[in-house]
Amino acid sequence: VLPDWNVRQLAGHLVFVHTGLRQSLDQSTREPALPIQEYVTRYRRDVEMIMAATLAASADLTRSEVVARLESAIDDLASRLEAGVQMSHVISTRRGPTTIEDYFATRIVELIVHTDDLNRSVPEAPPAELHRSGLSRCTRTLAGILAGQHPGRSVEVRVPPYAAVQCAIGDPGPSHSRGTPPNVVETDPLTFLRLATGRIGWADALAEGRVHASGLRADLSAVLPLLS
Repeated sequence: VLPDWNVRQLAGHLVFVHTGLRQSLDQSTREPALPIQEYVTRYRRDVEMIMAATLAASADLTRSEVVARLESAIDDLASRLEAGVQMSHVISTRRGPTTIEDYFATRIVELIVHTDDLNRSVPEAPPAELHRSGLSRCTRTLAGILAGQHPGRSVEVRVPPYAAVQCAIGDPGPSHSRGTPPNVVETDPLTFLRLATGRIGWADALAEGRVHASGLRADLSAVLPLLS
């Protein structure tokens, strides 16, 4: 379902994600960590490099070889984490300095979003499981990025049962501190992550009844996608 990608390249991208995470864990830095809402904007800046690395991770390999490489990358990362070695709070990554916690959060988003991509790409196969803990963390991370990029209290975005945040869209507008907010957007976790990553457009989600919006400012079209 991703333009110009196939399933083998998607698996190659996950090799790139895991090996990058493993390497970054050992790259401590004294630079101040970027706020996660700023850090993720660098994906757009580096989109060509990310695509090139994705293609390289699966180039000239059979499907079984790509899977074997992914399994090896996962095992290597797991061994590093299970060793319990003390790690720096702030690490240097391809996108810049970030906290380990925020970096793991973005890696979880990658895995959940691409698992959903895979399931939609091969609907004839049994779907890969979206673990509740991973989907929850993914939803809360994306909701936090939305609130961080558009601080304010004029719109409440609800993604039950995992997240609810307040943000400001367009002009400041009215804000609320208690009671029913003047503008509310509510959707399910899968629709939210697809909106946040450009897998579905706001107008389509609204027309299909996947999003419920009430209030004059309950329109996220101007701020989506958060990641692309």
